[in-house]
Amino acid sequence: MKGKLFVVSGPSGSGKSTITKIVRDKLNIPLSISATSRKSRPGEVNGVDYYFLTEEEFSKKIENNEFFEYANVHGNYYGTLVSEINSKLDNGQDVILEIDVQGAIISKNKYDDIVLIFCKTENDEVLRNRLLGRNTDSNEVIEKRLNNAKKELEYEKYYDYTIINKNLDDSVNKLIKIIKGEYNEKE
Repeated sequence: MKGKLFVVSGPSGSGKSTITKIVRDKLNIPLSISATSRKSRPGEVNGVDYYFLTEEEFSKKIENNEFFEYANVHGNYYGTLVSEINSKLDNGQDVILEIDVQGAIISKNKYDDIVLIFCKTENDEVLRNRLLGRNTDSNEVIEKRLNNAKKELEYEKYYDYTIINKNLDDSVNKLIKIIKGEYNEKE
């Protein structure tokens, strides 16, 4: 039996990475590792957090149709390698993709059997405070991320589910219920 593909998206600072990591660990679902042309942040490991590529390497993979989806987000390329997804799905593993809204819409058009989950904060102030609290980006980058968040929120209507991340435990439980609910529909 083929695995199922779950896509989690949302603005930077919405908590999607934290939520999906906890859920992956609890349900033993692998995250498909994305590729990016951005520089790694402190503590990030190539091949674990992302495949860190130069813009030239990324462009070459685009030319060779090696990406399931890709987009330019915040001035850097992000994408999902076809090989990452297909190897897991073909082995019967479910996959969680944590990708931007552009990639999610592209994915929905490629796979009928996909579940889109949108993650957001309850308001702009909470989002701003989370981004500031990271201490990983300049004020200029934070403003860019906040402006992009407004655009990303317009895509929420295309998603199957929305998680408003007010409380981490509640958000984790909601994602688990969504995933388990999808299985119940198949039974």
